[in-house]
Amino acid sequence: MAKARAAVILAGLAVAVAACGNAPTTTEPGASSPASSASAGGGGKTLEGVKLEVAAKWTGDEQKNFEQVLKAFTEKTGAQVTYASTGEDTGAYLGPRIQGGSPPDVAILPQPGLVQQYAKQGALKPLTDAVTKEIDTNYTPYWKDLGSADGKVYGVLIKAAHKSLVWYRTQAFQDAGVQEPATWDDLMKAAQTIADSGTAPFSLCGASAWTLTDLFENVYLSTAGPEKYDQLSKHEIPWTDPSVGTALEKIAQIAGKQEFMVDGTSGTMQTDFPTCVSKVFGNKKGAMVIEADFVATPIAQAKAKVGEDAKAIPFPKAGDTAPVVLGGDVAVAMKDSPGAMALLEFLASKEGGEIWAKLPGYLSPNKNVSPDNYPDPLTKQLGQTIVSAGESVRYDMSDLAPSAFGGTDGKGEWKILQDFLRKPTDVKGAQAALEAEAKKAWK
Repeated sequence: MAKARAAVILAGLAVAVAACGNAPTTTEPGASSPASSASAGGGGKTLEGVKLEVAAKWTGDEQKNFEQVLKAFTEKTGAQVTYASTGEDTGAYLGPRIQGGSPPDVAILPQPGLVQQYAKQGALKPLTDAVTKEIDTNYTPYWKDLGSADGKVYGVLIKAAHKSLVWYRTQAFQDAGVQEPATWDDLMKAAQTIADSGTAPFSLCGASAWTLTDLFENVYLSTAGPEKYDQLSKHEIPWTDPSVGTALEKIAQIAGKQEFMVDGTSGTMQTDFPTCVSKVFGNKKGAMVIEADFVATPIAQAKAKVGEDAKAIPFPKAGDTAPVVLGGDVAVAMKDSPGAMALLEFLASKEGGEIWAKLPGYLSPNKNVSPDNYPDPLTKQLGQTIVSAGESVRYDMSDLAPSAFGGTDGKGEWKILQDFLRKPTDVKGAQAALEAEAKKAWK
């Protein structure tokens, strides 16, 4: 679930590559000025004297880097921006402030579902034409839709986490004499060769069920395509649809072979994240981990070097689509002020994205932010896959679902995928269970 793991997203990447308050009173200007005049394309410090508060979950290096972006906005516009950390539970922080009538000017939400929730409460302000224009210029329509509710645009995705990766231990590949796989069939062939060499090819995090949803989403996006992905994410097609069965059958090619998993099925179901990573790069029991960019953090903690001992490849195509699944953070306005809209316009712009991209631990969903801006080869690689995927990029499906289905330990999709890992021969039983739970959640 995004909220449970967001703190390590991409901040860990910066660590690995290197190894290789109180809310203020918000004031607004005496005379209103158009947000666009203070935006990336505007001239002059037209927001001199304006004070803004921005709330987000980031702490540590992520906070420091974001504050550099805010500093660039201040230098451009004159607005004074104060940052407040929400902690991991964004809702618990924002709820009382919304109820008390003192929300921050801008909030950065860890998943699009919160945009829908707060829009229904009337807690968000629709974006101005100037901000929407930046979104239309720099984002595919899919991302605009994710930030919208009831036909109005409320949010812009400003920071991404890349979830379509396979991390591998280079020595394990060398010992088995295998190359980086480009397709699912290549991956299965390489896995068999690695298993024959005496090493379990995959270390799955069966005790951390959110990793299983990530695996399913990548396989499903690749085999079913973006349109079906959208339909399933909204429960417009049932989980008993044949396309779901196709994806589960692919996953069963791993789960159905004891020798393919470190410590077999029993050990897999007791292995959480990040223990699954340490089993590959620490004690070297496995060859690969299928997970997002934040795997770089436990790799560094295992004293392995990203780019040398550990490398990442795009999730191999299991169908016609090269899958790129993202998590990410959505910026919204909670006060209808020129300063808030100007900041959102800046964050949505190419200029704002490029300032942030030059700092460690950041990936931009903005299609016009060139990967050349990123500070290291791995981040450039990840950024390029986002750009290359174009309109096929999709958001984490489980984080789009009601939390009872897609984000609760021991329930819904999490539990059923764990059960499927234990019994991968029962594809239709897993589909029926998923559909039964989905019907409850989407009432």
